[in-house]
Amino acid sequence: MENKKFYDFILKMQAISKIGLLFSKDEYAIDNYRQINDLSAKMLASFTELKFERPNYFKRDIYPTPNVSTRVVVFNEKGELLLVKEAKTGTYSIPGGWCDLYDAPSQAALNEVLQEAGLEVKITRLVGVVDRTPNVAVPEYVIVFQAVPISDFRPHGYETTGVGYFDLDHLPELSHKLSLEEIKRIIAACLNGDTIFD
Repeated sequence: MENKKFYDFILKMQAISKIGLLFSKDEYAIDNYRQINDLSAKMLASFTELKFERPNYFKRDIYPTPNVSTRVVVFNEKGELLLVKEAKTGTYSIPGGWCDLYDAPSQAALNEVLQEAGLEVKITRLVGVVDRTPNVAVPEYVIVFQAVPISDFRPHGYETTGVGYFDLDHLPELSHKLSLEEIKRIIAACLNGDTIFD
């Protein structure tokens, strides 16, 4: 059991390094991520003679599955929708992002809202699962939650440059993360208490 925990710890380190290599622009950070990736790969290789139920996530030959992300719908007392402004594109989206290894979907959702909006929230319900596959190059399922704020705004992370609540009839330019049609469907489900899927 201890070996398995250590294996999972190394796997998480490798996941962090690969995310860093994918998104970092800082050469010093990239070099550090590369070293961590190489070290964790060597550590994983040391387990090759041990038998584990869980395969090496990054060197596996298994049935391909869709990517999984989360989005969190938050309304204020006026019924306005919380949106974050993405640093990369200057467009807006509902807070959310990819689920990290070993994070439960709800925890991933809470983390994303805090990172992108600087806001702590409490999840009140699962709105549903949106299949974005027809609209994106890589198949993706989006797990959508509804939540209420439980803190004031704090400084947010580097992925976003702004955050605010917007009138549902006057939304700003939206990012490719969710289309206007998808957002309208999600909002309708929230307002009507429905559950959506597919």
